[in-house]
Amino acid sequence: MSATHDVEPTTVRMPDPVVRERQGFSTNGFLGLLAGLALLFGVGGAGIAVVNAGSAATGLVIGTLGLLLGLLTLGGLTTVAPGEAKVLQFFGRYVGTVRAAGLRWVNPLTSRKKVSTRIRNHESDVLKVNDNDGNPIEIAAVVVWKVDDTARAVFEVDSFVAFVHTQTETAIRHIATSYPYDGHAGEELSLRGNAEEITEQLSAEIAARVESAGVQIIESRLTHLAYAPEIAGAMLQRQQAGAVVAARERIVEGAVGMVDMALARLSEREIVELDEERKAAMVSNLLVVLCGDRATQPIVNAGSLYH
Repeated sequence: MSATHDVEPTTVRMPDPVVRERQGFSTNGFLGLLAGLALLFGVGGAGIAVVNAGSAATGLVIGTLGLLLGLLTLGGLTTVAPGEAKVLQFFGRYVGTVRAAGLRWVNPLTSRKKVSTRIRNHESDVLKVNDNDGNPIEIAAVVVWKVDDTARAVFEVDSFVAFVHTQTETAIRHIATSYPYDGHAGEELSLRGNAEEITEQLSAEIAARVESAGVQIIESRLTHLAYAPEIAGAMLQRQQAGAVVAARERIVEGAVGMVDMALARLSEREIVELDEERKAAMVSNLLVVLCGDRATQPIVNAGSLYH
């Protein structure tokens, strides 16, 4: 079992955001719809009535004014779906964000940009990089994220989706080059042996890189981790050799314990008196039997140890 390691804090430093999200003005859209229709038909009808009364010029002005005001009012209607937000700009200046779902009425002179606030997945391509030991490896990860600040997502970067993808790849490459694929010491972090710690640090680094774009990282996980094909065979042999050595160590450790227990039991129960030479012969025979990887063939000694 590997030791527990503290995750090192990331040193990524992004510029401070210029704008931050704030609530924009909006009201019930059905009220705006009624007001627009009232202006469109009410004032327009009044203009027609004035024209019929004999004042054509005045009626034309009133009708045109009602038509323009009605269309302008109806132009302030906008729909916001669940999991979406509308970023409002008034002649280029950011004036707020509308997150309330449904039919809303906003300043008709503002422009509206739709931003999805739903949870998204990004699965990176399989990247080929060198680990901390210089060995070429293949690595990929999946990142779960969502837009937390719509103002920063729209105004701080050109495309927050492309920004997340690029920064994710950069963080994966940095993490992969900072640690070896396999650890050679008990206290050393490795990509394969400390997956939880590595993914935790990966999430922290990606979060620091995309914070200025108003993006929240929910989780990240490595989905692919392997040696590059050109060295995979050699590394597999090294891993197999390490496994064989570790298994032999366990076998020898267990065999020594069993021999020690056998000698102690024989001595406690006074079954047979063994001098040092007989103990050495017994230890040798037991170790051969217990540590051998093939079945042993018993040999009956009709004489004694000394003849």
